[in-house]
This record gives sequence, C-alpha cells and structure tokens, in this order.
Amino acid sequence: MTVSQIRRILSPAALFRLVLPWAAVVATALLPHELPLPAVWLVLGAIVAVILVAAFGVVHEAEALAHRLGDPYGTLVLTLSIVLIEVILISAVMLGPGEHATIARDSVTAVMMIILNLVVGVCLLVGGLRHGAMRPNRSGSSVYVAMIAVLSATAMIIPAALPGGAYPAAAAVAVSVITIVLYGFFLWRQTGVQADDYREVGEVAQTQRAPLADTVRDHGRELAVRTALLVATMVPIVLLSHHLATLLDVAFDAIGAPTALAGVVIALIVFTPETITAVRAARTGEIQRVVNLCLGAFVSTVGLTIPSVLVIGLVTGQSVVLAESPIMLVLVAATIVTTAVTFLGKRVTATHGAVHAALFALFAVLLFL
Repeated sequence: MTVSQIRRILSPAALFRLVLPWAAVVATALLPHELPLPAVWLVLGAIVAVILVAAFGVVHEAEALAHRLGDPYGTLVLTLSIVLIEVILISAVMLGPGEHATIARDSVTAVMMIILNLVVGVCLLVGGLRHGAMRPNRSGSSVYVAMIAVLSATAMIIPAALPGGAYPAAAAVAVSVITIVLYGFFLWRQTGVQADDYREVGEVAQTQRAPLADTVRDHGRELAVRTALLVATMVPIVLLSHHLATLLDVAFDAIGAPTALAGVVIALIVFTPETITAVRAARTGEIQRVVNLCLGAFVSTVGLTIPSVLVIGLVTGQSVVLAESPIMLVLVAATIVTTAVTFLGKRVTATHGAVHAALFALFAVLLFL
C-alpha cells in the first residue's frame, strides 16, 4: 500500500470526523455533573451533532469497504456498522440513570417506522419517479420479509400476550439464543450460497466479481486501514452515548415529552447517514441495494438489539418491556403486510412509496396521542 493511498484514506475530512468526536469525549468528561436546563439543551445539541459527524465517518469508511468487497458483503458491513451504533446507544440508555424499561421497544418500533416506511417510502418515490417501475430480487426480498415477520413477532407482538409485556428470565434466555441462531444462519446463507439472491437482478450475468478471498489478498492493507479507521471513529460514539442518554432524560422530562420519543431520536440520529446512502442508491436505480440497506437494517437491528437488551436486563435485574400498545401493534402489522406486498411483487413503483410514507405519517400522529 503506497503513501498516496494512505493519504487518500486519511484525508482531511476523515481526520476531522475522527478528531472532532475524540475532542468531544474529552470536553464532556470535564463538564460538571449538574447543568442548568438551557445548558443541557445546548450540550445535548452539540453531542447529537458530533455523533452525527462520527456516524457519517463510520458510514464513509463502510461505504468504501462496501465498494471494495461488493454486495452482499459490502452492504452488510455498512448495515452492521450502523446497527452496532444503534445497539450501543440503546444499551447506554438502559445502563444510565433512571427507568428505561421500554427504550428497546420504543427504539425498535421507531426503527421499523423510520426505515421500513419513511426511508423506503422516500426511496421508492425518488427511484420510481426517476426510473419508473423497478425490479427487486424477489428471492432475497422474500427472505427479508420472512425475517421481518418472525423477528417483529418475537420483539413486539408475542410479549403483548405475556404478563407485564416482558419475557420471564428463562424465556428471555431462550429467545436470545433463538434470535442469535436465526440471525447468524441468515448471515451465513446471505454471504454464502445465497449471495446472488441479494444482488441486483441481472448483475451476476453481467459482471463476475473476484472471490472474497482474492479481494482480501489483493487489498488486505487497504481493508485493514479502513476497518481500523471505522472502529476508531465508532469508539467515541460509544463514549458519548452515556452523556447523550443522561441529557435526553433531563431534557425530555423538562418538557413532558412522550417516553417513546427517546427511541425515535436515537433511531433518527443513527440512521440518517444510511438514509442518505439508500436515497442515493434509489436515484441511480439500484433497487436491490435499497432493499439490502433498508430491510437488512431492520433485520439486523432486531437480530442484534433484542438479545443485547434481554441480556442487559438479566444481568442488571431490569425489566425489559417489549410489548407494544394495541394501536401500535396494528401499525406494526400493517407495516409487515405492506412491506410484503411491496417487495414480493414483480415491480415496485412510486405508488408503493407513497403508501409507505403515509404509514410513517400515521405513526408520527399516533406517537403524540
């Protein structure tokens, strides 16, 4: 790997996205424990801005890795990078001060509504109006839809029938194991014998990519440097998330905001960079990349978040309430059905996008009821 290649990777923008979050970590460590409310909002806004900068840095490196590795590996790296940030932020809120029994549920529901309705809706509107009807890879889409249905039932629907809306300890262990095994099997197949199911329709016939092992051998140093930069940019997000959780509590309590709003804020912060990536893919007509980013993001979020929060609940003795309200369960069911109808058909259009966008608008209204 040449010096010019290293300089290209460690560009001024990349260094800024790395140095700023670490500087913020040092600055927050020097803050007093108690702040007046105006200062709370000011610091909260600054931390959110810094986390967004760092998240964009993570996504930038993940996109570079995605370009080098090709799909489905590349999109998987990008999705997992974003989802890990989501899991970190949720875990920080749970381990922070105050009662946060529903933060995991609120965050997962928010991710579903934002990713599967808002982002999918915008992408299909952009792509459909620009390119007309588009063809997703139905084999991969069907797997995503099946995973979404099962994981949504596990995370939100089944707990609604349990006392207190939470899994008992033994069931929590079993559900964590089942979820991890299912998600692991899904990843194994997605990156193995079923990899073609997650590529653009016709891509395999047109372009034969080098095997993953050859790519790693030929570009190993670049991949290592970018991975190290990705991790170094993600670590400050972990360190800042504790302060974010504490300040969100204080700020939202002061204005009497709905408790579910914290989950929405976390989801918006985390998935903003990936949303931009998905919209860019829609503009170029890469509908399967949109599917991999959006549907894959939700599958990965639930597949990693639910086991993580259940384990944290068991270790700390906290109750992890996963059951949604009846009105939100109706919206969850409508989202699952609409997603299935949209992506299991032969074509997706801008009209499908309008339907998904309408579902998100309905969610936004119901959130404040």
